[in-house]
Amino acid sequence: MSRRTIETFYAAFRQLDGAAMQACYAPQAAFQDEAFTLQGREEIGAMWRMLCDVTRAKGLDVWQLDYQVLDEHHAHWDAHYRFSATGRMVLNHIDASFEFDNTGLILRHRDRFDFWAWSRQALGLPGLILGWTPMLRAKVQAQAAKNLAAYRAKHPS
Repeated sequence: MSRRTIETFYAAFRQLDGAAMQACYAPQAAFQDEAFTLQGREEIGAMWRMLCDVTRAKGLDVWQLDYQVLDEHHAHWDAHYRFSATGRMVLNHIDASFEFDNTGLILRHRDRFDFWAWSRQALGLPGLILGWTPMLRAKVQAQAAKNLAAYRAKHPS
């Protein structure tokens, strides 16, 4: 059942269907990656809907998602997209781990990627120079939280 949830999740992501992605999470789910730490299906779903909406609006021409479900709790995915804040192209390699509730919904989701590699692509010279620093990571996290709050205010779930 959990492997099917992972397949459903990434198939929806490939189609930029944030609502279908949100439906894969349990109400009390938790999500974490290098930019976000989120609690609850509504907050997590808003992040995915925001990312899908921005990609459809500003980068659909280059959007590509490839994924492999490795086992019942792990996947690897590669996202090729235009980072909306800078217009720069990114190819991000992400390793995902999942925990599920007894109905097969995602309870915990952790994505890991090389932040410095991402920041060099997404931010250019500032990412090259400062991408390894906690300061830049904190700045990216603060901006991501601000963007998500603004999105949620305009698009309540």
